[in-house]
Amino acid sequence: MNNLILVRHGQSEWNYSNRFTGWQDISLTNQGRLEAEQSGNLIKQLNINFEFAFTSLQSRANETLSIIINILKQKIKIKKTWQLNERHYGALTGLNKEEIKKKYGEKKVHEWRRSWDISPPPINENDPNNPSKNKIYKDLNLKNIPNCESLKDTYNRVIPYWNKEILPLLIKKKNIIISAHGNSLRGLYKKLFNISDINISNLEIPTGNPLFINFDKKLNIQKYIYLDTSRAKNIIND
Repeated sequence: MNNLILVRHGQSEWNYSNRFTGWQDISLTNQGRLEAEQSGNLIKQLNINFEFAFTSLQSRANETLSIIINILKQKIKIKKTWQLNERHYGALTGLNKEEIKKKYGEKKVHEWRRSWDISPPPINENDPNNPSKNKIYKDLNLKNIPNCESLKDTYNRVIPYWNKEILPLLIKKKNIIISAHGNSLRGLYKKLFNISDINISNLEIPTGNPLFINFDKKLNIQKYIYLDTSRAKNIIND
């Protein structure tokens, strides 16, 4: 059987302060580290040997994965890629979500956050939060650094990477962990669970709660469950 773990990083400093994070490289809070530890302990109870792990270029997902692997005490090959980065929130990056609601209205902010194909305003080239100024992206081709993204844009970089790099390993019956972000994982959930463009706006993914997916021989999903059932969220599929 083929097994996959999807885990959204633990609470970050900007999650805690309710700010749009996107491509900014923000660390975990102490609570986020505890969530990652809990994730590792829950995954360990599965008694599965994981051979590969995938994550983004961003510290909060990297640290979550590192904590999990330290608990598992397994030799796991790690691959880091920008394609699993969080969605780029453009000019909203770094701003407080409640303040933005007061300025633009709750409906507009909901569109920016949850719609399928509506992007927030693009970030200015000179904005200090522009990822082109961040050293973790110094080796990334500038054409791959967006100035904002919709969920559709995020999906369109996550899924080709999934098809090329991750799916072939599942076909070879490798067990895999993916530590990523709310929106890069929303794109992946959309693909795996056949969630419509409309229903994807209702999908919530809890931080630091691993989703365990078991596939049959034809790579159809046979079973899926959030390992921390007390913090599970519904997965709406069509």
